Amino acid sequence: MAAIWTGMVVISILCGLATGNGAAVGAAALEGAGAAVDLCLAMAGVLCLWMGVMEIMKRSGLSAGLSKLLRPLLGRLYPDFARDREVMDSISANVSANLLGLGNAATPLGIQAARQMSRRTPGVASDSLCMLVVCNTASIQLIPTTVAGVRLAAGCETPFDILPAVWLASALSVCVGIVAAKLLSKLWRD
Repeated sequence: MAAIWTGMVVISILCGLATGNGAAVGAAALEGAGAAVDLCLAMAGVLCLWMGVMEIMKRSGLSAGLSKLLRPLLGRLYPDFARDREVMDSISANVSANLLGLGNAATPLGIQAARQMSRRTPGVASDSLCMLVVCNTASIQLIPTTVAGVRLAAGCETPFDILPAVWLASALSVCVGIVAAKLLSKLWRD
């Protein structure tokens, strides 16, 4: 990937120089770098806010309550680990972060759950582990904080007006992912 990225940058610089637009390419690079820093700062604020919310949820017991609420559903999705409280708590934390649209926070939680799940079958991806990857990737979201943060940083006055579309798209992607994982797990065994 680094080679592709480097190649694209070199080709664009050479094309800019060949067409006499070297100064425009340089100005665009500097403008893009400035915009990237602005976006990073705006996103850092949004992520700090929601990471703080996640920490408050954890300390207040709301996270444990959400975990308890999600346990029946998650127990059906991950039947091999339904009685393993440690794994189910990690999966619940991952799902909670995804529900809040915090993909950056959900990823380490998902990795933690995957490590705990892989202890039973080292070197082999179990059906439950594959289901975790599918659900984490599809990530149903109630509050798309990352997307809203990007929209806000780009100047959108109503960054959350996309909620119905996000709810529909994420619900469909999770449902399709779960069905595909279940079907493929049955086909793979046969």
